[in-house]
Amino acid sequence: MTLAHDPAPGTRRMVRKAALGSAVGTTVEAYDFQIYGVASALVFSSVFFAGVPASLGTVFSFATLAVGFLARPLGAIVFGHFGDKLGRKKLLVIALMGAGGCTTLIGALPSHASAGIWAPVLLVLLRLLQGLFHGGEQGGAVLMAVEHAPPNRRGWYGSWAFLGSPGGALLAAGALSATMALTGDSFLDWGWRIPFLISFVLLGIGMVIRSTVAESPEFQKLKDTGEKSRSPMADVLRENWRLVLSAVGVNLGFNAFIWVLLTYSLSYGTRYLGLDRQVMLTSTLLGSGAMILGILVFARLSDSLGRLPVMLAGAAFCVLYPFPLFALLDTRDPTTVTVAMVVGFAGASALFGPMAAFLAELFPTKVAYSGVSLGYSLGAVLGGGLAPFVASLLMEASGGAYWSVSLYLTLGSALTLGSLVYLRRRAGRTVTAHERSHEGVGRS
Repeated sequence: MTLAHDPAPGTRRMVRKAALGSAVGTTVEAYDFQIYGVASALVFSSVFFAGVPASLGTVFSFATLAVGFLARPLGAIVFGHFGDKLGRKKLLVIALMGAGGCTTLIGALPSHASAGIWAPVLLVLLRLLQGLFHGGEQGGAVLMAVEHAPPNRRGWYGSWAFLGSPGGALLAAGALSATMALTGDSFLDWGWRIPFLISFVLLGIGMVIRSTVAESPEFQKLKDTGEKSRSPMADVLRENWRLVLSAVGVNLGFNAFIWVLLTYSLSYGTRYLGLDRQVMLTSTLLGSGAMILGILVFARLSDSLGRLPVMLAGAAFCVLYPFPLFALLDTRDPTTVTVAMVVGFAGASALFGPMAAFLAELFPTKVAYSGVSLGYSLGAVLGGGLAPFVASLLMEASGGAYWSVSLYLTLGSALTLGSLVYLRRRAGRTVTAHERSHEGVGRS
């Protein structure tokens, strides 16, 4: 297996600042995506697709959610290439500004009632741009956290980059819940816009923190020695394409699982089960909190036990849990529904917590931005981007039978499990004991 160089750790203060900057940046990214996902489930069908039946409006809304994910690989290619040539920090600043700006503009879009067909057209355009910028954010944020960290704490500090996902979901669910309570019947008219417009404030906070973080010491070392790749994206596809495909597989099943929890479950709970929107949003809030704790616990555990054992356990959970999850949701009991959602978020964090360090350790430093960004974004597209859309189609086609969605999630998670097993076998064949003692990916 191709391994990254041991990092040249920065000072303790800069290591923490780099991890915090990654966490804040990915929180803004996750907040942007999560409020869009929740709005797709609850709002957009009536605001932007008012001229079609409600069931089709929901499908079209989730299709626009998928559009943003489809743009992520292009963003990963562009930002990955220049991130490996020009540096992590510069590209991360651009990605954060662009993504936050798109989210703010979505909050100011006219509705279908006032702008007709132009309303959904503008929504799709901004969603494409948002996905483009987000495609360059995640990989760079992961590398900034991991490449600043000492070798024995890569899992811990790398996980801070992924804290943004449940953290952003927590903020988004809280903002939407508060907005619903404050605006009441006006939520569908104008209240939903408030969480989108608030993104501008979060963007400012993220920019202030990220601008104070030094460039990655690993990239700086490559720059000083002149060892940077001239064509990083071409190099990673030519020399490490198996690792890219493995990274895609690892992230695909997880993304499908978590995005059904984050977004489609809201539509399923309110439309098919008749549950109150507040019950589902509260479940998402509590589940996101559980996931934050789980990410930290499992990431720290991966520093001592290795990435793969912890992630294999998380993948096995995602394979087994979809059928019990929907069976528990179908009880329609608010307490049971909340517990089912919280368990889902917490269990999946065993897979997600160590993933930042895991992905960064897969690729050589000179092509790491390209490799991590492409592998992660393709997995996000094929998993998370399509999952709510596919789930809504499956439910329509099956006449509301939840087993179709459960089977879909189980198969996706099986692909993640298979990718991890492949990497474990590959590591066992090609990584020396000395390398395994320094690399979480190689330990088993």
